[in-house]
Amino acid sequence: MRCPAVENIKGKIEVAANLSIIVVGLLLCVVLVKSYVIPAPARQAAGEPAGTRGIIKSGEAVALSGVDWEKNGKTLLMVLSTTCHFCTQSGPFYRRLVKEHGDAKLVALVPQSADEGQSYLKGLGVEVDDVRQASLGDLGVSGTPTLVLVDGKGVAADVFWVGAPSPNRENEVVSRLSTERAGS
Repeated sequence: MRCPAVENIKGKIEVAANLSIIVVGLLLCVVLVKSYVIPAPARQAAGEPAGTRGIIKSGEAVALSGVDWEKNGKTLLMVLSTTCHFCTQSGPFYRRLVKEHGDAKLVALVPQSADEGQSYLKGLGVEVDDVRQASLGDLGVSGTPTLVLVDGKGVAADVFWVGAPSPNRENEVVSRLSTERAGS
């Protein structure tokens, strides 16, 4: 003998289960479409020019208070972080920059305190003209390490990279600084 009340409850449970399966299936479809069909923003490979990933681009003013760009002339901003393994791995290149930077001022910008940045650079054996604490977002930089050559008007003349530099990129920076020196 069938009980109509039990059959009614079974029917409601079956409908609720079927609706739950449909909702979960739709959510799964949305996740899959978002992950595999809709293209994600292109990820920048290490050593690629920052213009494809960073916010700041050549020709844009650099927002860094308290710097007399005109007095500095050419300034190479080295945006680093004491917690960045690419920055640490690039220590030998930074030491090379110290030797071959021409007449450009070298200014290290770190998100940590300036004292912590100074200690970090000292540990790498890198001496720069100035170390400052700066927010990466306020500078228009999306990652470390980033090198930005700024002219005497405070405009980014060149954004060399965001991420670990390749040997070719390292040579490009040194060559550019040498060209800037020869052209002065």
